Amino acid sequence: MVDFSLKDRIALITGASRGIGQAIAETLAERGAHCILVSRKIDSLQAVAEKINGQGGKADPMACHMGELDQIERLFVEVEKTYGKLDILVNNAATNPFFGEMVNVTASVWDKTLDVNLKGPFFMIQHAARLMEKSGGGAIVNVASINGISPAPYQGVYSITKAALISMTKAYAAELAAKNIRVNALLPGLTQTKFAGALFDNKEIYDYAVQRIPLKRHAVPDEMAGAVLYLVSDAASFTTGTTIVCDGGALI
Repeated sequence: MVDFSLKDRIALITGASRGIGQAIAETLAERGAHCILVSRKIDSLQAVAEKINGQGGKADPMACHMGELDQIERLFVEVEKTYGKLDILVNNAATNPFFGEMVNVTASVWDKTLDVNLKGPFFMIQHAARLMEKSGGGAIVNVASINGISPAPYQGVYSITKAALISMTKAYAAELAAKNIRVNALLPGLTQTKFAGALFDNKEIYDYAVQRIPLKRHAVPDEMAGAVLYLVSDAASFTTGTTIVCDGGALI
């Protein structure tokens, strides 16, 4: 039988305070995972944790800035001390501080985008892999974007980081397979979140994006969670180094 149960598994989800990260956390908790909710500010996680716990699930909030390596190191010290292991990591947190032409990007924008979207996930996986290896393996999902395959207008630097995150997924998958750690990526298309607000607020760009989608609509965060559930469950026990595209057909 196909097994989507996550009973007794510890899952860490970054960017879990809203949007796709929240939807992923709620879905994994429904399947039995004890979810560690991570975001830059712990206050923003409280409502999500309360919702999951109120519905009979298990969730704890922890603050960590994905662009700060010392905070990432402290996070994993706390995870090992509190839970003793880690079975699942979902690297969902990301930033896109600039919406416009790349010729106008400043060095500070470049640094911030790469710190959060690339450096953070790289070292999150490094720490997670060391902890997962101690208990026999695990599953990691990086939330990238279809922009990593087809760069979107006015999102050049963001698209570059997502292309690199796809490459990072494959590189880590090859290296960690011998340790029974699977690494895959989710590539969402246009999804209605606060993070994507700039796209939804610009009618011209929104209409252009939807026109390219065969399903002729945008997605909602819950439509991303099922793919992640598959990738972190035993149903995907022979799946590593790949990407699942959830974009309504935009890349066809």
